[in-house]
Amino acid sequence: MARILLVEDNEMNRDMLSRRLTRKGFDVLIAEDGQKGMDMTRNEHPDLVLMDMSLPVVDGWEATRRLKASEETKHIPIIALTAHAMAGDREKTLEAGCDDYDTKPIELPRLLEKINTLLNGK
Repeated sequence: MARILLVEDNEMNRDMLSRRLTRKGFDVLIAEDGQKGMDMTRNEHPDLVLMDMSLPVVDGWEATRRLKASEETKHIPIIALTAHAMAGDREKTLEAGCDDYDTKPIELPRLLEKINTLLNGK
C-alpha cells in the first residue's frame, strides 16, 4: 500500500481528500503546514507528497524547494495542489521542484491518474 503525505492547512479539504484516498487503498499521512510537511517527509519517507502551495509557517513553494534540495528526500514525487489556476502557475510549481500539478477543487479521477503515474514511475 502506497503512503501519501497530504500537506494541507484547510481542514475540510484535508478531511475530504484523505478519506477519498484512504477508500482508494492509500495509507494517508497528514501535515497541516509546510514545516510539518517537511519534517514528516524526512521522518516518514512517504511514497508521494500532495503539497498545497498556500500554507502557513513555510509555504508549499519553499517546502518543495527544500525537499528537492535534500539528498534524503529529492526522489520523493511531489504533486502541487493549488487553487491558483492562472497562466504560468503550472510552470512555477514545476520550477519549484514539483513533479506534477493539480488544481482545486480536486477532481479525484484526474488526481488519481497523476498519483498512479508518478508511483508507477518509481
